[in-house]
Amino acid sequence: MKAMILAAGLGKRMRPLTDHCPKPLLPVGGKPLIVHHLERLKRAGIDEVVINVSYRAEQIMAALGDGNDYQLRILWSHEETPLETGGGMQKALPLLGDAPFLLVNGDVWCDYIPSESLLQGSDVAHLVLVDNPSHHPSGDFSLINGRVGVEGHQRLTFAGISLLHPDLLADQAPGAFALAPLLKQAMADKRVSGEHFSGHWVDVGTPERLEVLEHHLLAQQINKR
Repeated sequence: MKAMILAAGLGKRMRPLTDHCPKPLLPVGGKPLIVHHLERLKRAGIDEVVINVSYRAEQIMAALGDGNDYQLRILWSHEETPLETGGGMQKALPLLGDAPFLLVNGDVWCDYIPSESLLQGSDVAHLVLVDNPSHHPSGDFSLINGRVGVEGHQRLTFAGISLLHPDLLADQAPGAFALAPLLKQAMADKRVSGEHFSGHWVDVGTPERLEVLEHHLLAQQINKR
């Protein structure tokens, strides 16, 4: 299975930290945020990773190169202007191929990678959902008997980690478009499964949350000594 890391965003919520440094390269726990993803993907047995880039793309590409330093192969999908999640995925499909792939938002931190076997039958998506953080108390989707839907009283937050089938993007015109409407339509068609991950997860969207993650990783390092 191949993986794709979304790293083309402008990082506006991270300013001023991202004025001169793209968000994927912001250091946390002694290494750039995106390197944590690469190392975790390698440990999960993934050897080929597609990364889409736009804002300060050259910095990211120069820092990571071809992936040899992380014992995997990096393929780059360069967007002149950010194409949003859906458009970025579609542009990268020639690099990803026809098989299901793992999609990871570059601005989350999580120590879990779902198994490819979780995407079954005619499903086009399998979502990892987490408990609602304080900054997003209403959640995104419901999870009932392993199926993900829009409606439901007990809602969870999408972790930004999913298994997707390229069929999800069928018939979409090239250009910038969001992923969420496609997922919601697939949910209405009963083609989205999901799971609840209760471990540590952080939406690293602001300098404050980046600092919280830094303290968490530092505490982990101290405990391992």
